Amino acid sequence: MVSLRGITKSFGAVRSLRGVDLTLAPGEVLGLVGDNGAGKSTLMKVLAGAVQHDSGQISIDGRDVRFTSPADARRERVGIVYQDLALCDTLDVASNLFLGREPRRGPFIDRATMHARAAETLSELHVRVKSTYQEIGELSGGQRQAVAIARAVSFRPRVLILDEPTAALAVAEVRQVLKMIRDVAAQGVGVILITHRLQDLFEVCDRITVMYEGRSVEDAPISDLDIERLVAMITRSGATNGGPGTGANTDTDTDTDTEEVA
Repeated sequence: MVSLRGITKSFGAVRSLRGVDLTLAPGEVLGLVGDNGAGKSTLMKVLAGAVQHDSGQISIDGRDVRFTSPADARRERVGIVYQDLALCDTLDVASNLFLGREPRRGPFIDRATMHARAAETLSELHVRVKSTYQEIGELSGGQRQAVAIARAVSFRPRVLILDEPTAALAVAEVRQVLKMIRDVAAQGVGVILITHRLQDLFEVCDRITVMYEGRSVEDAPISDLDIERLVAMITRSGATNGGPGTGANTDTDTDTDTEEVA
């Protein structure tokens, strides 16, 4: 469904992406991992249209595309939930779900329809809140994350990118978010999950792509991995930089990804 080939991106003298390859199938959960500065978030911003790549090719269903804005990516049904969630604490749940695209009756917002649709969307994803009239600022961290994912899913994406969705959540909240990811994938949505919580990858992912210093260096089914091997892949502790087949960076500089979020 999605293919990225040879994606590069520089910010001035800093080369964040140095030729990244990535594929995603419908209904697949792909874990995208790598140490801080590997380029994960920048790559996903390219796929979401927030950053324009310098070279390389993005293909959707075999069609070559180039996104100049997030609106372009949304038209191809690519959605993203950033780590900061971008929710408005002083608005209620329904208003956050439909912010900027509220249903209207004439010149007025149709609040009854908006809240009914919000309740339906949350129910489909098994998201529990007291009421769609509840302000976002009153929700727990896990509920806020669930609402942010539900908002992205309400656009009916074919691709959903999640950047650190379980960071700083309690154990029960983590399990709720992971269940949501499985539910979304079961609907045929391809999900790309960025996380430093390696145990979460083994809960929901079908496959792992590893990035290292702006390159994609490993790709393997999750069934072939355990924690120890995955850590070795991320740190390149089992490979010699520049060696045959490692895909590791051979440059002597120490560029870091200025867009990466720890």
